[in-house]
Amino acid sequence: MIEEFLTRDLSAVEEAVRKAAAAEIVPRFRQLSEHEVGEKSGPHDLVTIADRRAEEHLTAELTRLLPGSVVVGEEAVHADPTVYGALREDAPVWIVDPVDGTRQFVAGEPGFCTLVALARRGEILASWTYAPALELLATAVRGQGAYLNGQALHCGSPEPGAELRVAMAHPLYTSDHDKEVLRRLDVPGVSARPCGSAGLEYLKVARGEVDALAFTWPSAWDHAAGLLLVAEAGGAQSTVAGEPFRVDRDNALPFAVGRDEPTALRIRDLLRGDA
Repeated sequence: MIEEFLTRDLSAVEEAVRKAAAAEIVPRFRQLSEHEVGEKSGPHDLVTIADRRAEEHLTAELTRLLPGSVVVGEEAVHADPTVYGALREDAPVWIVDPVDGTRQFVAGEPGFCTLVALARRGEILASWTYAPALELLATAVRGQGAYLNGQALHCGSPEPGAELRVAMAHPLYTSDHDKEVLRRLDVPGVSARPCGSAGLEYLKVARGEVDALAFTWPSAWDHAAGLLLVAEAGGAQSTVAGEPFRVDRDNALPFAVGRDEPTALRIRDLLRGDA
């Protein structure tokens, strides 16, 4: 079933993502009322009416496009953590982050996006990264390459000897232990900064604008779309255990993503204190 779905024209998925953003997100950009913004785990973990409505919209449309599929969305998992277990089941799973970069969205900044990935048994098969305020749509299908607004993406490799540009987990969302680990990136030859929207940081790696990423949290909706996008653009990734990050298991954290394998492994080794 899913194999046949992936051989079709996937423009209907793209259209569903665009329509959800047009209906539920874009009209609320810089128009949010105070009562339309709330907190989940704390003052930096925000949720808006746009997050909830866009996820509801996508859940209805995506499961209609692929009968028998299910959705693991950030807001649904917040309401019922058992939903996350669908990633380990046999049914095709749409992994959805309706507004990745909610903090930026609430602040009226354009650096937010909608992330959708299609997976089965932990293998990410296709992904969509849509940043409506920036007019960017990146797509990837396993084995078929990565594209941005219809143009092929290639990570390339950093210039030999150049300082590595790294986006790392933002201190607002990291534990004291994670902060200690991330300080290992404070070495000559590495220029690390806090990340913004995870989805847009993955896109920057796929475009060759950022050399590597260092993430300390496992949420599938933040990583699934970007991991496939970078992989199809020629990049690489590794957890500190030397294994690929997968959405259907508990992973050793943190993990590193790079424009090429040597870059990913260099950052991974720094994170585990080997270099």
